[in-house]
Amino acid sequence: MRGLLFLLPLSVVAIFAAVISCSSSSPPVVMVKPVSGDPSLGSTASYVNGGSYRSVMERPRKRPGDLLGEVNVYKDIIPRGVHARKYKRYMKPRYITIHSTQNFSSGADAMKHSLALKNGALRAYKRKGGNRIGYLVWHYSVDQTRAVQHLPTNEQGEHADFSGPGNLYSIGIEMCENRGNSRSKTIERTAKLTAYLMHQHKIPLKNVVPHYHWARKGLSKPHKNCPHYLLDNGRPGKKWRWYQGRVKHYHDQITSSSPRFAGI
Repeated sequence: MRGLLFLLPLSVVAIFAAVISCSSSSPPVVMVKPVSGDPSLGSTASYVNGGSYRSVMERPRKRPGDLLGEVNVYKDIIPRGVHARKYKRYMKPRYITIHSTQNFSSGADAMKHSLALKNGALRAYKRKGGNRIGYLVWHYSVDQTRAVQHLPTNEQGEHADFSGPGNLYSIGIEMCENRGNSRSKTIERTAKLTAYLMHQHKIPLKNVVPHYHWARKGLSKPHKNCPHYLLDNGRPGKKWRWYQGRVKHYHDQITSSSPRFAGI
């Protein structure tokens, strides 16, 4: 009996506190467990005024600069006025084109390709309706350890479809295939770089395309099997959709800059 008498005042106090809380103009927010099984993925639920639950999306896990840091970009720009940069050809990028080098030579990594581009070693036959400058050139080469930039992203390359939109409006990225280079690491590094460039230039995922996408007029096989290991029987399919999924995964980490609310 004494124990009951002792507990009674505490229950009265608890009821009084609850009444005071309910009469407040700003009810307390009660945080509950994350909606996602992985707290780092961002979504939590909170009880808000009116008795409803809403999803609060946390800030992105990475800033764009952090993602770029993971790519490990080394700028080794071709000097202005020589070889493939003899003439500046302005570009406002609308697409990102993914290639594979198909250069299986030992040591043919991103830096070796950069050296070849700077020395003007990658010559091409210049002709009307074909290569416009007499050289091959693209914006980035990627291997298992770094991405090397050869051209500013506001200049046209010569890597896709001669005088077509692939050269006029797309950033070209070549994935290295030299012996000993990790293909999986190269793909992941390329996906991160692609996501960053999408963010910087406001390029939608549907405009991230394989070299195959651009028809090369005048050739017996206008659509190149490139990047060959991300295509199915020479065409975009499951492998390409998988790559787009990797790009989206990284892009989603950096695109939301403030909390967002959505009904559950």
